[in-house]
Amino acid sequence: MTVDRSDPAGRVAAHHRAGTGTTRIGYPIGVRRVRVVARQRLTPRMLRLTLGGPALADFHTYQADDHIKIVFPEPDGTRRDPVPDGQGMLDWPRPMPPTRKYTVRRYDPAAPELDLDFVLHDGGLASTWADTAEVGDEVTIAGPPGAKAFPHHYDHYVFAVDATALPAVARWLEESPADVSAHVVAEVDAAERDYPLATRDAVTVTWLVREGGHSTLAETVRSLPLPPGRTFLFAAGEATDVRPLRAWRTDRLDSLVTGYWKRGVAGLED
Repeated sequence: MTVDRSDPAGRVAAHHRAGTGTTRIGYPIGVRRVRVVARQRLTPRMLRLTLGGPALADFHTYQADDHIKIVFPEPDGTRRDPVPDGQGMLDWPRPMPPTRKYTVRRYDPAAPELDLDFVLHDGGLASTWADTAEVGDEVTIAGPPGAKAFPHHYDHYVFAVDATALPAVARWLEESPADVSAHVVAEVDAAERDYPLATRDAVTVTWLVREGGHSTLAETVRSLPLPPGRTFLFAAGEATDVRPLRAWRTDRLDSLVTGYWKRGVAGLED
């Protein structure tokens, strides 16, 4: 994901509560020390960091919504990284070290390397780190812990997202069949409309430019005409903005609705 988020329990639990029509995919969770190998500014407020190193040779990611945690040192530089428990999970020190979660935008096992996309904003722990990280800097990542798999048997897909969920949508579009039917509604700042998304003949992208503090994301999505057949909704972004979509068209629509962040709350899921 692209905005600072932190929780010891993990987003998998939130997906289990929110989603229907999905399959739980579990992975053994690893801890890896990697380095920044490239930087790319995607939009004025979105930055891509490519992480690489031999520790990624056995990395695994199969779902567009997979995420890792960046594990930061304490302010004095002390590292308190988690350690594998030998059973596919991690033992985390207490109190928890500073962490933030980000979607795996791309993984190349041949390199090996992965991409993380960051929304840059004032005061964020990971945002500040990403904005100043230089090629060669070392960082610890943990995960992915598993995810709810996006199903492949629906006639149509609707994505209701803000900038923080654009990496998941972008990866899904790249990995989906060329004839997939979908409507993406993304509420972003004006400059973020340049975020790269793969084009598909049967995919419509609607960009909503947020003005002031009022979100029109849920309202716009609920007004969409749905084609015949079954539709799957993926809604992710600011928790308050996506909440109204939990009860949308439940008779014809399965969904995965999750709050990636919440205004005024650092570490929402803690």
